[in-house]
Amino acid sequence: MTTQTQHTPKRDYRQRFFIDGSVVRGDVVKLTDAYQTVITQKDYPVALKALLGEMLVSASLLISTLKIDGKLSIQLQSSDSDARLNWAMAECDHTGSVRALAGFDDTNQNQTVWQHLKSADEAFGELGKGVLFISIHPDNGEAYQGIVERVSDSLGECLAHYQRQSAQIPTIIKLATNETTAGGILVQLLPQSDADKEADPDLWDRLTALTDTLKTDELTDLDANEILYRLYHEEDVVLPSLTPLQFACTCSSQKSEGAILQLGYDEAKQAAAAQGGVLTLDCGFCGREYRFDDQALAQLFADGLSNHHK
Repeated sequence: MTTQTQHTPKRDYRQRFFIDGSVVRGDVVKLTDAYQTVITQKDYPVALKALLGEMLVSASLLISTLKIDGKLSIQLQSSDSDARLNWAMAECDHTGSVRALAGFDDTNQNQTVWQHLKSADEAFGELGKGVLFISIHPDNGEAYQGIVERVSDSLGECLAHYQRQSAQIPTIIKLATNETTAGGILVQLLPQSDADKEADPDLWDRLTALTDTLKTDELTDLDANEILYRLYHEEDVVLPSLTPLQFACTCSSQKSEGAILQLGYDEAKQAAAAQGGVLTLDCGFCGREYRFDDQALAQLFADGLSNHHK
């Protein structure tokens, strides 16, 4: 196993790797601090924490396959009125910023059901007849959304199937979480020339068999170098510099003000009165609160009206 650089283990990162002399590429993602930030924003059930971790890792893996400045999100949306999981989303942008959020029903008897669910697959199953889709939003260019076939309740299996079907690229995706860390690996076989196939005809079969030996606790407990060494120590693996990942939220005062302006002055005043005289908008992603009292609301709408007539 060869490397171009030696890395100090970090808590949140994406490590790209290549099999030298082949068209195989992949990434390993580890999220600890960002994962903890996400799952402590709400009183999420254990299984839903695991699913959000897998979604965060998946978004971080998949955006690495794109050559864009922008963001990629993975979203779940239920179409069942009685589904315990209403929706969930996770996104990663080209700078390595990640965030995630979910809406779920834990009222009455549903609380007991959630308490018995432990895995991400079980949480995924609570979506009912919902849809899984990927959204890509380049900073410059048109957004794209693709529906992901739910071939199972395993998020990794669904996303790997989507890559094989939509991009015609053989793909392996393995995901895992524990109480502190979310991790995953993506391996892809890019289009081969005839010479590539002749030089190593069993390359993909060999790497698939090796990757299948990876245990879930290895994905969460080991750093990327150790994972890749255990899997592919007989291959010529090249490791470029790792990419740091971090939790980041895009909420802002300006966005909150825009939402209030859309609400309208009368409704905003009524909402403020119902909240004790201060209209408070809180961000579900990061927990930050934006507070507007009567004076701030009056000034906001006065400024908005003034700007409208300019």
